[in-house]
Amino acid sequence: MKFGVVTFPGSNCDQDMIYTLETSLGQQVERLWHKDTDLKGVDFVVLPGGFSYGDYLRSGAIAKYSPIMKEVIAHGQKGGYVMGICNGFQILCESPLLDGALLHNDTQKFICKNVFLRPKSRTAAISKGLEAGKAVKIPIAHGEGRFYAPEDMMKEIYQNDQVLFQYCDEEGNVNDRTNPNGSLDNIAGITNKGKNIFGMMPHPERAADANLGNTDGKLLFDSILNNI
Repeated sequence: MKFGVVTFPGSNCDQDMIYTLETSLGQQVERLWHKDTDLKGVDFVVLPGGFSYGDYLRSGAIAKYSPIMKEVIAHGQKGGYVMGICNGFQILCESPLLDGALLHNDTQKFICKNVFLRPKSRTAAISKGLEAGKAVKIPIAHGEGRFYAPEDMMKEIYQNDQVLFQYCDEEGNVNDRTNPNGSLDNIAGITNKGKNIFGMMPHPERAADANLGNTDGKLLFDSILNNI
Protein backbone atom coordinates (compact mmCIF):
# COMPACT_ATOMS: atom_id res chain seq x y z
CA MET A 1 0.00 0.00 0.00
CA LYS A 2 1.25 3.48 -0.83
CA PHE A 3 0.67 6.12 1.84
CA GLY A 4 0.77 9.87 1.38
CA VAL A 5 1.52 12.18 4.33
CA VAL A 6 0.49 15.82 3.89
CA THR A 7 2.54 18.67 5.36
CA PHE A 8 0.71 21.94 6.04
CA PRO A 9 2.32 25.15 7.35
CA GLY A 10 2.47 24.40 11.09
CA SER A 11 2.40 20.59 10.86
CA ASN A 12 4.75 19.10 13.45
CA CYS A 13 3.92 15.39 13.42
CA ASP A 14 4.43 14.72 9.71
CA GLN A 15 7.93 13.32 10.19
CA ASP A 16 6.76 11.14 13.10
CA MET A 17 4.11 9.65 10.84
CA ILE A 18 6.52 9.16 7.94
CA TYR A 19 9.01 7.41 10.24
CA THR A 20 6.32 5.10 11.64
CA LEU A 21 4.97 4.15 8.22
CA GLU A 22 8.35 3.73 6.53
CA THR A 23 10.59 2.39 9.30
CA SER A 24 8.27 0.66 11.77
CA LEU A 25 5.82 -0.71 9.20
CA GLY A 26 7.93 -0.94 6.03
CA GLN A 27 5.41 0.89 3.85
CA GLN A 28 5.97 3.11 0.82
CA VAL A 29 5.39 6.78 1.68
CA GLU A 30 4.94 9.80 -0.57
CA ARG A 31 5.58 13.25 0.91
CA LEU A 32 2.71 15.57 -0.06
CA TRP A 33 2.87 19.37 0.25
CA HIS A 34 -0.17 21.50 1.03
CA LYS A 35 0.15 23.31 -2.31
CA ASP A 36 0.23 20.08 -4.34
CA THR A 37 -2.71 19.41 -6.64
CA ASP A 38 -1.88 15.74 -7.22
CA LEU A 39 -1.96 12.87 -4.72
CA LYS A 40 0.78 11.12 -6.72
CA GLY A 41 -0.98 7.79 -6.88
CA VAL A 42 -1.26 7.13 -3.12
CA ASP A 43 -3.84 4.70 -1.80
CA PHE A 44 -4.10 6.11 1.71
CA VAL A 45 -3.76 9.79 2.71
CA VAL A 46 -2.71 10.83 6.22
CA LEU A 47 -3.28 14.32 7.63
CA PRO A 48 -0.86 14.58 10.58
CA GLY A 49 -0.97 16.49 13.82
CA GLY A 50 0.30 19.99 14.46
CA PHE A 51 -1.04 23.53 14.28
CA SER A 52 -1.90 24.09 10.62
CA TYR A 53 -1.90 27.80 9.78
CA GLY A 54 -1.35 28.55 13.46
CA ASP A 55 -4.83 27.25 14.40
CA TYR A 56 -6.22 30.70 13.55
CA LEU A 57 -10.03 31.00 13.38
CA ARG A 58 -10.68 27.36 14.37
CA SER A 59 -8.21 24.48 14.26
CA GLY A 60 -8.30 23.09 10.71
CA ALA A 61 -10.59 25.83 9.38
CA ILE A 62 -7.95 27.35 7.08
CA ALA A 63 -6.19 24.12 6.14
CA LYS A 64 -9.35 22.76 4.51
CA TYR A 65 -8.84 25.42 1.79
CA SER A 66 -5.30 24.26 0.92
CA PRO A 67 -5.02 23.10 -2.72
CA ILE A 68 -4.20 19.53 -1.65
CA MET A 69 -7.49 19.25 0.26
CA LYS A 70 -9.55 19.43 -2.94
CA GLU A 71 -7.81 16.21 -3.99
CA VAL A 72 -8.02 14.65 -0.52
CA ILE A 73 -11.77 15.31 -0.33
CA ALA A 74 -12.33 13.90 -3.82
CA HIS A 75 -10.22 10.84 -2.91
CA GLY A 76 -12.26 10.22 0.26
CA GLN A 77 -15.61 10.78 -1.43
CA LYS A 78 -14.67 8.17 -4.06
CA GLY A 79 -13.99 5.62 -1.32
CA GLY A 80 -10.24 6.21 -0.96
CA TYR A 81 -8.74 5.89 2.52
CA VAL A 82 -7.97 9.00 4.58
CA MET A 83 -6.83 9.30 8.20
CA GLY A 84 -6.53 12.46 10.27
CA ILE A 85 -4.63 12.50 13.56
CA CYS A 86 -5.23 15.33 16.06
CA ASN A 87 -5.04 18.47 13.86
CA GLY A 88 -5.74 16.17 10.91
CA PHE A 89 -8.96 15.05 12.65
CA GLN A 90 -9.89 18.71 13.13
CA ILE A 91 -9.30 19.36 9.41
CA LEU A 92 -11.50 16.40 8.45
CA CYS A 93 -14.32 17.66 10.68
CA GLU A 94 -14.04 21.09 9.04
CA SER A 95 -14.27 19.40 5.62
CA PRO A 96 -17.22 17.37 4.30
CA LEU A 97 -15.48 14.08 5.15
CA LEU A 98 -16.34 13.63 8.86
CA ASP A 99 -19.28 14.56 11.05
CA GLY A 100 -19.10 16.62 14.21
CA ALA A 101 -16.68 19.24 15.49
CA LEU A 102 -13.69 19.49 17.83
CA LEU A 103 -14.22 22.19 20.43
CA HIS A 104 -11.94 23.65 23.10
CA ASN A 105 -11.21 21.22 25.94
CA ASP A 106 -13.63 21.73 28.81
CA THR A 107 -10.66 22.67 31.04
CA GLN A 108 -9.68 25.42 28.55
CA LYS A 109 -6.13 24.04 28.85
CA PHE A 110 -3.78 22.24 26.49
CA ILE A 111 -3.47 18.59 27.53
CA CYS A 112 -0.40 16.45 26.83
CA LYS A 113 -0.32 13.01 28.46
CA ASN A 114 -0.86 9.29 27.93
CA VAL A 115 -4.46 8.11 27.91
CA PHE A 116 -6.18 4.77 27.44
CA LEU A 117 -8.56 4.02 24.59
CA ARG A 118 -11.21 1.35 24.29
CA PRO A 119 -11.80 0.25 20.68
CA LYS A 120 -15.51 0.38 19.84
CA SER A 121 -16.23 -0.07 16.13
CA ARG A 122 -15.97 -3.70 15.02
CA THR A 123 -16.43 -2.84 11.33
CA ALA A 124 -13.77 -0.14 10.76
CA ALA A 125 -10.34 -1.29 9.57
CA ILE A 126 -8.41 0.71 12.18
CA SER A 127 -10.19 -0.86 15.17
CA LYS A 128 -11.63 -4.22 14.08
CA GLY A 129 -8.25 -5.96 14.52
CA LEU A 130 -7.94 -4.87 18.17
CA GLU A 131 -9.08 -7.03 21.05
CA ALA A 132 -12.61 -6.02 22.04
CA GLY A 133 -12.75 -4.36 25.43
CA LYS A 134 -8.97 -4.23 25.86
CA ALA A 135 -7.51 -0.76 26.40
CA VAL A 136 -4.54 0.56 24.46
CA LYS A 137 -2.29 3.34 25.76
CA ILE A 138 -1.87 6.24 23.32
CA PRO A 139 -0.67 9.83 23.99
CA ILE A 140 -2.77 12.95 23.40
CA ALA A 141 -1.58 16.53 22.88
CA HIS A 142 -4.33 19.03 22.10
CA GLY A 143 -6.21 22.11 23.22
CA GLU A 144 -9.28 21.60 21.01
CA GLY A 145 -10.17 17.93 21.23
CA ARG A 146 -13.67 17.93 22.70
CA PHE A 147 -15.80 16.02 20.22
CA TYR A 148 -19.30 17.36 19.74
CA ALA A 149 -22.20 16.55 17.42
CA PRO A 150 -25.92 17.37 17.67
CA GLU A 151 -28.28 14.70 18.96
CA ASP A 152 -29.62 13.58 15.58
CA MET A 153 -26.10 13.24 14.17
CA MET A 154 -24.96 11.30 17.23
CA LYS A 155 -27.85 8.89 16.75
CA GLU A 156 -26.71 8.16 13.20
CA ILE A 157 -23.07 7.83 14.27
CA TYR A 158 -24.04 5.08 16.72
CA GLN A 159 -26.46 3.40 14.34
CA ASN A 160 -23.69 3.12 11.74
CA ASP A 161 -21.00 1.89 14.17
CA GLN A 162 -18.90 5.00 13.50
CA VAL A 163 -17.32 5.48 16.95
CA LEU A 164 -13.75 4.19 16.69
CA PHE A 165 -12.41 4.75 20.21
CA GLN A 166 -13.53 6.00 23.61
CA TYR A 167 -11.36 7.34 26.42
CA CYS A 168 -11.23 4.80 29.23
CA ASP A 169 -9.10 3.60 32.14
CA GLU A 170 -6.43 0.90 32.01
CA GLU A 171 -9.06 -1.82 32.50
CA GLY A 172 -11.21 -0.51 29.64
CA ASN A 173 -13.87 1.17 31.79
CA VAL A 174 -15.47 4.23 30.17
CA ASN A 175 -16.70 6.91 32.57
CA ASP A 176 -16.53 10.64 33.29
CA ARG A 177 -13.29 10.30 35.25
CA THR A 178 -11.48 8.93 32.18
CA ASN A 179 -12.65 11.73 29.88
CA PRO A 180 -9.71 14.15 29.47
CA ASN A 181 -11.40 16.90 27.47
CA GLY A 182 -15.19 16.68 27.87
CA SER A 183 -15.89 14.87 24.60
CA LEU A 184 -19.44 13.57 24.17
CA ASP A 185 -19.58 9.96 25.36
CA ASN A 186 -15.77 9.96 25.81
CA ILE A 187 -15.37 9.82 22.01
CA ALA A 188 -11.73 9.91 20.92
CA GLY A 189 -12.22 9.10 17.24
CA ILE A 190 -14.85 8.43 14.60
CA THR A 191 -15.15 7.14 11.06
CA ASN A 192 -17.55 8.00 8.25
CA LYS A 193 -20.48 5.86 7.12
CA GLY A 194 -18.35 4.25 4.40
CA LYS A 195 -15.63 3.30 6.94
CA ASN A 196 -12.85 4.68 4.71
CA ILE A 197 -12.23 7.96 6.60
CA PHE A 198 -10.71 7.78 10.09
CA GLY A 199 -10.23 10.63 12.55
CA MET A 200 -8.85 10.51 16.08
CA MET A 201 -7.31 12.94 18.55
CA PRO A 202 -4.71 10.59 20.15
CA HIS A 203 -1.37 10.02 18.38
CA PRO A 204 -0.74 6.33 17.56
CA GLU A 205 2.44 7.27 15.65
CA ARG A 206 3.93 8.39 18.98
CA ALA A 207 3.41 4.92 20.42
CA ALA A 208 4.61 2.66 17.62
CA ASP A 209 8.31 2.15 18.35
CA ALA A 210 10.00 0.12 21.09
CA ASN A 211 12.47 2.98 21.63
CA LEU A 212 9.53 5.03 22.92
CA GLY A 213 8.61 2.39 25.47
CA ASN A 214 5.17 1.84 23.98
CA THR A 215 4.06 -0.02 20.86
CA ASP A 216 0.29 0.03 21.43
CA GLY A 217 -0.09 2.50 18.57
CA LYS A 218 1.39 -0.01 16.14
CA LEU A 219 -1.63 -2.24 16.80
CA LEU A 220 -3.83 0.35 15.09
CA PHE A 221 -1.62 0.52 12.01
CA ASP A 222 -1.37 -3.28 11.90
CA SER A 223 -5.17 -3.42 12.02
CA ILE A 224 -5.37 -1.06 9.05
CA LEU A 225 -2.88 -3.08 7.01
CA ASN A 226 -4.54 -6.38 7.87
CA ASN A 227 -8.11 -5.24 7.17
CA ILE A 228 -7.84 -3.16 3.99
